[in-house]
Amino acid sequence: MAKIRKDIEENSATLQEEYDELPHQITDKLKWFSDQKIGVIFHWGLYSQAGIVESWQLSKEDDWARKKGAWREDLSTLRKDYWSLSQVFNPEKFNPQHWAKMAKIAGFRYMLFTTKHHDGFNMYDTQYSDYKITNSESAFHTNKHADILRHLVNAFHNEGIATGLYYSKADWHSNDYWRKEEEPIGRYASYNPLKEPKTWEKFSQYVENQLTELIKNYGPTDILWLDGGWVNTDHNEYLPMDKIVTKLRKIQPDLLVVDRAVGGKYENYVTPERKIPEIPPKKAWESNIPLAKNWGYVPNDEYKTFEEILNSVIQVVALGGNIILGIGPKPDGTLPKKAQEIMEKLGEWVKIYGEGIYETRPYKSFTQSGWYFTYKQNSVFAFHKNTDDTLCLNLAQFPAKIKKIINMETNQTLTMNQRKVVVLQKSPFVGVQIKLEENL
Repeated sequence: MAKIRKDIEENSATLQEEYDELPHQITDKLKWFSDQKIGVIFHWGLYSQAGIVESWQLSKEDDWARKKGAWREDLSTLRKDYWSLSQVFNPEKFNPQHWAKMAKIAGFRYMLFTTKHHDGFNMYDTQYSDYKITNSESAFHTNKHADILRHLVNAFHNEGIATGLYYSKADWHSNDYWRKEEEPIGRYASYNPLKEPKTWEKFSQYVENQLTELIKNYGPTDILWLDGGWVNTDHNEYLPMDKIVTKLRKIQPDLLVVDRAVGGKYENYVTPERKIPEIPPKKAWESNIPLAKNWGYVPNDEYKTFEEILNSVIQVVALGGNIILGIGPKPDGTLPKKAQEIMEKLGEWVKIYGEGIYETRPYKSFTQSGWYFTYKQNSVFAFHKNTDDTLCLNLAQFPAKIKKIINMETNQTLTMNQRKVVVLQKSPFVGVQIKLEENL
């Protein structure tokens, strides 16, 4: 996919990075993570009310976000009006149980939610900022679901879906990051942390306090997904990650920390954004792909087809990764109809073919043009995109002893003629289970 948006967090420096020694809880958790395969990330906040590209229009330097439709003509008015959206954002139709049920139907095994984007607006009841959904100035603060994160986490846990927390390390609303008396040039802090270490120390403590609060009060949490990759890599903006993560893991010892695009011991898995890597990363990984063009809700957004999404799911899993699909809820609290339609179709597909997706690993001992292979235990699973009424799977060079071959859609045993198998297609991706005489 062509790189268009300049907010994309590139992992080019860390894609082939290997693990140093990890605590056994984290090693075990990464195995668990690699079994989950399909997740969902919800980008939801004040930017949904504005209907713009998340909160990026606030950054002067990031003019790409304003070129195709600035929310306001001048930046000072845009910022003033954006900050005030906290008083009108009122998602009265928010139903966390419905979100969780739809995620369950879709076959999502884990969920990430934006607790705070770069704009600094908190979608939970933080005690360290007044800029939050539960503040008395918020139109939503009297709603029974006002602490949005708490109700979402509870609803997803009730459906047996693991939860993770997206958190931007930057905070454009914080006076210790973008100081009110200064004009921030871009996405970075409005001052040099090296020259004003006390201010940066205050901000670092704020981040530590919020992350501790999130893990302590909204758990159990499986994944802490840290965005804002320039923090901890650039412009002298470094957080005391050893101190912070040590503190968090005293609360949740098996917490996966994903300091995106930063590398090192706190990027527990890597996150290629809007793409499928040509060469799989050496660490565990997760392709991030939105269902539409944007992560957050934008009116009249362009959605991918179900076939495009399914194609990405198959390719990622066959390469050994996870895929997390992005959905931008509407400002009234509902999930867009087109997103729900894709979720339902995906759910129908994984009901039939999920055995060849979840808990699998890539099968590299055999290749055939157009086919994608996964395996677990005594089965290899072969998937092919629907391009014709019938397909031929040629297993003449297959390296293991085959017990039988099953059409996953019909559950019928297929016959082999000189180790060639003809498969009738109906699904967008046909699936074949090759049962072996021994476990791999």
